[in-house]
Amino acid sequence: MEIGPGTGFDIWTVPLENDGAGLKTAGKPEVFLHEAFDERYPAFSPDGRWLAYSSNEQGAFQVYVRAFPDKGGRWPISNNGGLYPEWSRNGHELFFRTEDNQLMAASYTVKGDTFVADKPRVWTPKRLGSLGLTPNFDLAPDGRSVAELVPADEEGEQKAQTHVIFLQNFFDEARRRAGK
Repeated sequence: MEIGPGTGFDIWTVPLENDGAGLKTAGKPEVFLHEAFDERYPAFSPDGRWLAYSSNEQGAFQVYVRAFPDKGGRWPISNNGGLYPEWSRNGHELFFRTEDNQLMAASYTVKGDTFVADKPRVWTPKRLGSLGLTPNFDLAPDGRSVAELVPADEEGEQKAQTHVIFLQNFFDEARRRAGK
């Protein structure tokens, strides 16, 4: 993303090459979206054919998908606000956060050059903790879990403190503690 005079944030891309030792820049940065409103938080699909992003072209930020490279089509995903799109690694769901911190998911299919998204659904009824303009969730690489920051539920918790608990290999640890 880059802020442009008179257009707000725009989305840029840059070609990359893998030389065997890692990725390196292979070309000059190019504008992908440069319109009269903000386009933010770009995310490539796992197969690299699609780019999801948020735009405020309708007032509130919404999530959209375009083909990559852009062929002129644009598909709206969110219908009640949307930020920080994240693709599931299985290639069948697109996650995003609403402006009121609800985690949403939209299943999708691809038919030729057309992106077909289902109506977004609430992924969890628990609202995410507010971090302002910072993402507050991420998908695990295996696509089976989500790490999210949520507010504490307990009475008397100090609101200024944030605790993050990660449970990995829960069943392995339970078996170890049970002596099995």
